[in-house]
Amino acid sequence: MEDYWLCYLIIFWFVLLIVQKVVINLYWRPRRIQNHFLKQGIRGPKYNFLLGNLKEIADLQPSSSQHFSLSHDIVPRAFSFYHHWKNIYMVLITLNFLLIICAAFLVWFGPTVRVSISDPTLIRDIFLVKSDSFEKIETPPSAKKLEGNGLSSLRGEKWAHHRKILTQTFYSENLKLTIPMMGKSMKDMLTKWSSKMSKDGKVEIEVSEWFLSLSEDVITHTVFGSSYEDGKAIFELQAQQLVYATNAFHQVFTPGFRFLPTKKNIISWKLDKDVRNSLMKLIEHRKKFLECDQSEEGPKDLLEVMIKASNSTYSNSAIKVDDIVEECKTMFLAGKYTTSNLLTWTTILLAMNPHWQQLARDEVFNLGMILNESLRLYPPLAATIQRAKIDTKLGTLNLPQGTELLIPFIGIHHDAELWGDDVNEFNPGRFARGVAQEAESPMAFMPFGLGARHCIGQNLPIIQAKLAIAMMWMCFSFELAPTYQHAPTILIFLCPQYGAPIIFKKL
Repeated sequence: MEDYWLCYLIIFWFVLLIVQKVVINLYWRPRRIQNHFLKQGIRGPKYNFLLGNLKEIADLQPSSSQHFSLSHDIVPRAFSFYHHWKNIYMVLITLNFLLIICAAFLVWFGPTVRVSISDPTLIRDIFLVKSDSFEKIETPPSAKKLEGNGLSSLRGEKWAHHRKILTQTFYSENLKLTIPMMGKSMKDMLTKWSSKMSKDGKVEIEVSEWFLSLSEDVITHTVFGSSYEDGKAIFELQAQQLVYATNAFHQVFTPGFRFLPTKKNIISWKLDKDVRNSLMKLIEHRKKFLECDQSEEGPKDLLEVMIKASNSTYSNSAIKVDDIVEECKTMFLAGKYTTSNLLTWTTILLAMNPHWQQLARDEVFNLGMILNESLRLYPPLAATIQRAKIDTKLGTLNLPQGTELLIPFIGIHHDAELWGDDVNEFNPGRFARGVAQEAESPMAFMPFGLGARHCIGQNLPIIQAKLAIAMMWMCFSFELAPTYQHAPTILIFLCPQYGAPIIFKKL
């Protein structure tokens, strides 16, 4: 009998510990954090047990069937919760006895609080002045499995070592060696478009899909080089994986659902295994090839650079085969969608503003201004999240260790206080004096991030976009198709929800 009572007592204490943990983490801790920031003048929507503000965020998201005009005021649609709550909770704080506006507020993603920061001075401190006090948050396991545990997810010494190695691939001088390959891919695409022309010299093309294929071709060459054909087959498998990940964005999140043996999960697991096994085989094959061929001709592809690094030793951060696999997966996702979306949005903007097509034909240097304005209005990533590694002072704010900061690139790029009353107009001329002079603060333009962890591959989409757009408008003039629906949507990257049908006319 005593044994039974002992078992009951153990179970009771076990249940009590779980209840205590739930109450502390899901009730008392959030309220303590909310009060901590309220004393500093930082407010936000009320925390709701367990869910935080997730329900309100979902409710604020516009219906997919809702019609939107051809306006570049896209924050209310693409980043609706930020737009809604910033306007409500923007506060006045005291700094050096002056009353100033601080665009900061709290938002709860479940029991995790994030402080939205869009003040350029504070952003400078986060990424530059006090960068040692902050770190990028860990990528969720479901996303990491798809995008790879590569450079964007790494930290500390390993991150620094990988970045130093990978930089060799993305030097401008190395990327310039890939221009003939980029030009050939673009020429082949334009030839296919021309073959579809009607007798009146016009054709409607849904460019987003074409640019995805073009970008995939270029990033495959950049990552795999001479192993292009094998690499292309591997990336096709990863592209199939992305379809399942994208579908998950439209579903209600259920904890643990990704572990259940559903039909879609089983297919996704198999694709992940196939991608990994194929990459491992390719790496071993390329290793043997490099042992026999030591020539230095042509551009350095990422696979070659990492394999050579794996043959040398560097303390505890030596490059392993698993590291190479993860970096290949990461570079495919980031490189493909960053470049294709830049090409797509720039084409849409030029189709809306045909006079800029002619200006760019007359003076090619205008192309850099056009790409910057496209990146301002439609940045590849809507936001990034940083975490305070220690208790930190940020401006007048006291941030406890572990506080997550939401930095909304898309909101900052569309802030009239920083860019002026024409903030939502397509005006490449604002960049005529260069990137550093275009806004009230140089921190207002961050299409590829800021500081030490800015996008390592940002030269690749710029070079490819300049070449592709220049070749395109040498052959065609273009305008929006009547079927085009303007619906910027965030699915990992900022993309047009209904594609980008464009009418091209032979010059």
